[in-house]
Amino acid sequence: MTFSIHGLAVARGIAIGRAVLIASSRVDVAHYFIQPSQVSSEIDRVRVGRNAVVDEIHRLQKSVSLMGPKEAPHELTALLDVHLMLLQDEELIGGVKHWITDRLYNAEWALTTQLEVIARQFDEMEDEYLRERKADLEQITEKVLLAMKGAASPIVPVSLRSHRKTSQQDLLLDDTVDVPLILVAHDLSPADMLQFKQSVFAGFVTDVGGKTSHTAIVARSLDIPAVVGARSSSQLVRQDDWVIIDGDAGVVIVDPSPIILAEYGFKQRQGELERGRLSRLRHTPAITMDGQKVELLANIEMPEDAIGAVKAGAVGVGLFRSEFLFMGRQGELPDEEEQYQAYKSAVEGMQGMPVTIRTIDVGADKQLSEAHKDEGHLNPALGLRAIRWSLADPAMFMTQLRAILRAAAHGRVNLLIPMLAHASEIRQTLALLDQARVDLDRRGQGYGPLQLGAMIEIPAAALTLKLFLKYFDFLSIGTNDLIQYTLAIDRADESVAHLYDPMHPAVLRLVAETIAECQAQGKSVSVCGEMAGDVGLTRLLLGLGLRSFSMHPAQILAVKQEVLKIDAGKLGPWAREVLESEDPAQVAYTGQVERRSGIISAGASRNHA
Repeated sequence: MTFSIHGLAVARGIAIGRAVLIASSRVDVAHYFIQPSQVSSEIDRVRVGRNAVVDEIHRLQKSVSLMGPKEAPHELTALLDVHLMLLQDEELIGGVKHWITDRLYNAEWALTTQLEVIARQFDEMEDEYLRERKADLEQITEKVLLAMKGAASPIVPVSLRSHRKTSQQDLLLDDTVDVPLILVAHDLSPADMLQFKQSVFAGFVTDVGGKTSHTAIVARSLDIPAVVGARSSSQLVRQDDWVIIDGDAGVVIVDPSPIILAEYGFKQRQGELERGRLSRLRHTPAITMDGQKVELLANIEMPEDAIGAVKAGAVGVGLFRSEFLFMGRQGELPDEEEQYQAYKSAVEGMQGMPVTIRTIDVGADKQLSEAHKDEGHLNPALGLRAIRWSLADPAMFMTQLRAILRAAAHGRVNLLIPMLAHASEIRQTLALLDQARVDLDRRGQGYGPLQLGAMIEIPAAALTLKLFLKYFDFLSIGTNDLIQYTLAIDRADESVAHLYDPMHPAVLRLVAETIAECQAQGKSVSVCGEMAGDVGLTRLLLGLGLRSFSMHPAQILAVKQEVLKIDAGKLGPWAREVLESEDPAQVAYTGQVERRSGIISAGASRNHA
């Protein structure tokens, strides 16, 4: 039966394929693809984990047999028997082998996937007693997962990640057909997204998340359709269901009819044609109709992303999110040499163009790993994150600073500090940077010069710009967090997503004042949040005086196309009108419609003449 699920559109385009579900688990479970040569070892890992739980149950049975009837009621004995029976169930064992062998899932992923398949069968049983056995199945599965924790590394090794095929050839659903795969999950951490970055998925769907959650941001960086906040999608969609993701409308269609499939297949081909047309602009300079140069930079997560940035026509990296080097490592942080090699690779990959490296920004919805979530903070977004976290661990921070300084010897590097709010934080950061230089001098290691910048993503920073410009060479407006903190809205919470408004008068005022103050002092300023890649906001930002945009490489050509059509010199009065309005979105929309109508009319008059 065909049905649709509505969520939030976060990455444009159409994806059609079979559903791959990531089942939720109380135990932290890694999800990654293995190589065909690892199939037998992964099956062995499950077998070892299962045998460990069987042995544990046998020991309990032995202990119970020595107890009296009052100490060990009959129900306990029966429960242990049920658990043993479930562990030896052929459907569980065979299903796990199937997911490992045919889909190349790692052992933990295969086990939780088969648990989800069998659990659905229990839910459909009429007998209440049998339905309740689902809880027993979940319990023994959790025990097996815990037993497997020490059997092998819970995450895919870096060497395996880097050599993963980017095709779908090794994930055939049968012997003849290569079918695109759609990932469906309750939620995906940034670390999970990083694991899947080089994989085969054609699209993503999650139950939770907002348009600027980091799951959404990474999905956009993959340049594949994605819908988040689709509430109960992971419960409604089943393994291998046919799924359509409409990344433009934020709709997920499950089990589509042939007519719907044909319609979306046509839309998909149209989208590919549009991408082809945009690709012709790759080497065209981003210059407005009145000759004003606009700088289009790329946001990247990993050093290898620099290649994609160059291919997309970026003139530099405006934001290198260094925290992704730290994620999915089970708390083992990269040392100075590893970080240096990563930053050096990104710098060299940009072929002489500037690279802006942001120091580690973890916390809120960006945890180092699921196992290292800090449950002690009632509101992680207001807790120990970004520069606060770095200053709380000076040794870790100094390691990163030394690595960035060393990388600066290989090209143009800018250092960007996130989430600064206090003068004391600025002074501490500068002092540690000076100490990092002293350390390198003592070692006799070379390093290069840095341009120093600060993120403006807290209202307190936007309201004390003169303080920031006293210490920094440039500013970068992080609109994602600026909107979140200005409007008191959790950007990862789909229940308040409708209140997350980049066109709110307060947000626009802070952005406009930051741009104006930088211009007045002759300092450069860019926007590196999601507003920069939104073509619907390009005209307004240009009208406010912005000339440097940093976005995902996949968005650069669309923004460039918009820039090429704009006479930036005439946008100032209209932008001020938008800024002063109590409903900026309406004024902006009306103005853009009128402007486009004027262009069309002028074009028609010229053609008539």
